[in-house]
Amino acid sequence: MSDEATEVLRALWSADEATEAARELDESTPAKVCKRMRGVTFDGMAPPGTDLREAWRDLLLREGKYDGTGGTIRDLVLGPPPR
Repeated sequence: MSDEATEVLRALWSADEATEAARELDESTPAKVCKRMRGVTFDGMAPPGTDLREAWRDLLLREGKYDGTGGTIRDLVLGPPPR
């Protein structure tokens, strides 16, 4: 990701106004469950008894979408936490 894109994401992530607006929106609207999603499950993604996180990572690795570094979205946007 380019430095410019990273800076934009960091600015968006830390925007107090956006965070407050999102909080107000969450508090003002009741949670609704889409009726069409009622029967959606992850059954069939992995054999019974398999860890779904591990199955998801394996799928992403096979598709070339996961590099195995274990970083978080927060790390991507804000940078790694200070040590």
